[in-house]
Amino acid sequence: MELPRFSLDDAALLRDPYPAYRGLRAAGPLCRGGPAQWVVTRYDEVARLLKDRRLGRAFPVEFQEMSVGAGPAVDFLRRIVIDRDPPDHTRLRRLLTKALPPTTVRTLDGPIGDLVDELLTAAEERGSFDAVTDLAQPLPVLVMSTLLGIPHGDRAEVMRRSLDVAKAFAVFLPESERAAAHEGVRWLREYLRDLLRSRLAAPGDDLLSAIALSRDDEHRPLTEEEAVDNALFLYYAGFETTTNLIATGCHALLQHPAEQRRLRADRTLMPTAIEEFLRWDAPIHTTTRLTLEPVEVGGRTIRANRVVVLLLASANFDERQFPDPERLDLARRPNAHLSFGGGVHHCLGAMLARVEGAAVFGRLLDRPGHLEPAGEAEWRPSAAGFRFPYCAFRSIPVARTD
Repeated sequence: MELPRFSLDDAALLRDPYPAYRGLRAAGPLCRGGPAQWVVTRYDEVARLLKDRRLGRAFPVEFQEMSVGAGPAVDFLRRIVIDRDPPDHTRLRRLLTKALPPTTVRTLDGPIGDLVDELLTAAEERGSFDAVTDLAQPLPVLVMSTLLGIPHGDRAEVMRRSLDVAKAFAVFLPESERAAAHEGVRWLREYLRDLLRSRLAAPGDDLLSAIALSRDDEHRPLTEEEAVDNALFLYYAGFETTTNLIATGCHALLQHPAEQRRLRADRTLMPTAIEEFLRWDAPIHTTTRLTLEPVEVGGRTIRANRVVVLLLASANFDERQFPDPERLDLARRPNAHLSFGGGVHHCLGAMLARVEGAAVFGRLLDRPGHLEPAGEAEWRPSAAGFRFPYCAFRSIPVARTD
């Protein structure tokens, strides 16, 4: 039987891909993608493959050049922790986790909440605010810039260049976008290399100093290239997921006023609310793997050296796993969504995203007034058409009413 086909460059999927996901799941757990590419749609299969060591993340250089074109972005992708397999991945992840341990992340809720209040106060003086441009975009950048010790005067340019670097993570980047991705990597590498060398000469208490001084179990440091590229990756990972979580969470509250009132009345729901925002519209809809040996999915064998696209957002709506999945339920339990991936490549920024999300929605609801749409949300056309790896929203106007 011929399998359905799913195209990541279908611009029609940008605003609402969930009906398409539903149709794919109904047809089976597997469908065709591009050349030598398979797409997995159902929860059980996606969850299993995320942990299957027969699939890796270290793609051949030829695949990455096909995706983004030859240039600096390719060796950047080949050096960062997310695109390395054990034992290289294990070493890099351990060093990066040492530099930013969970105990440090847990202490950030108060300072992050203060930043949220500053941003909201400045924005709401105008009578309304934009959940994307006034909050979802600037807050995670401020947090990561502070953690890395990026000087205030440089932060706007670093952010702008990082948005270009984000393009390198697309499954396929159009020719018109490739030069910007490579230039973004080149510029930020030079910038972070200079900053890293200054930290080695005079360490501070920031994350970049910790990365520069970190040592593995055999007391070996990261090479300069590893330190620079993985610091850049941490900066990107630290704002991309959280930006999307804040934007999609705000949009969900605006579209579901009863759930907004429920959360305002019962703040003990905040932890489950954050998880439901993550499930309801995953910050990143897909993740990719490379088969290292043959793997069976849905009664078919996927040969070695094939690209497997795992549709995280589709898995999060699988009727076999989540009762009434198309209903936003801020008290949903259990909620084993797959928005942060799984296995050895579980998202490095997951805890930080949760801490920032709780601070944002807590401070938003601390203020008087019900949040309502102040206009139509504006969707952002991505370079690849699909909702990866960019925030799906360009603007979400918000007003408060009594």
